[in-house]
Amino acid sequence: MMDRLFPRRIAAVAMALIGTMALAACMLAPGKFTSVLDLRRSGQFSFSYTGEIHLIALSKLAEMGRNNGADSEPFTAQKCYSEDGTSDRTCTEEEIAEQKTAWEERQRSSTERRQREADSLKAMLGGIDPSDPKAAEEFAQRLRRQQGWRKVEYKGEGLYVVDFAISGRLDHDFSFPVIERFPSANPFVQAVLRADGSIRIDAPGFAPQAAGDPYRGFMQSAMLSEGKQNVPRFPELDGTFTIRTDGEIVANNTEEGPKPGTSGQELVWTVNVRTPAAPTALIRLNRP
Repeated sequence: MMDRLFPRRIAAVAMALIGTMALAACMLAPGKFTSVLDLRRSGQFSFSYTGEIHLIALSKLAEMGRNNGADSEPFTAQKCYSEDGTSDRTCTEEEIAEQKTAWEERQRSSTERRQREADSLKAMLGGIDPSDPKAAEEFAQRLRRQQGWRKVEYKGEGLYVVDFAISGRLDHDFSFPVIERFPSANPFVQAVLRADGSIRIDAPGFAPQAAGDPYRGFMQSAMLSEGKQNVPRFPELDGTFTIRTDGEIVANNTEEGPKPGTSGQELVWTVNVRTPAAPTALIRLNRP
């Protein structure tokens, strides 16, 4: 009996961990994309992202766990054993009643836990109820209201095709994406100013899936151990990230280093599942 229940326990632990992780990240993920960051010594900058963004539906994963996990199965009496534990026997009515009472209590506790997770997820999504059929378009409308989002189209199954572009003076830290009323959207790209006039650029969202998505491997292992083949399809990372600048490139982790461009130097990363690490660079500009 332990062997039969162990995969289900793994799946249950996976779903609980995902519910906890949901509180720390919005779970946005890039798909196919092209992104460019242009930095000038004058302090001017421009940033663009064109392509796919996936809003990974935690509610869908949780629903899969509810429908396919052990908790959703009807009550089935477990075997009873002889006193020495060497053979099974027919359970008494009292023993079956005790098993059913314990099963009903687990069902109640599980329902309450799911409700708490649903409430937490709704709060994390800025009030959007992921179980609402209109939630996907509501999320798109929220993006369209924000500066820089020139195009937001919903394609179904959590996939959005977007065209984002913004420019200005980089006298403050920059992060993309930033979403209204989302307490913690996981960044694709961050630019952080240093006191010496340099800028540190990191693109954690453009990391390989194995490194950038800690949910993926554990989730798939848990669901497959349960014998389920309908694991939600995770986005495939496939894009390029380019930094163009007339500043001094102090450090970077591209494979080929800086190359001459039309307006200075360029750093180019090809981003996919084989990318060894998330793009990063340090560029020194003039002091403000």
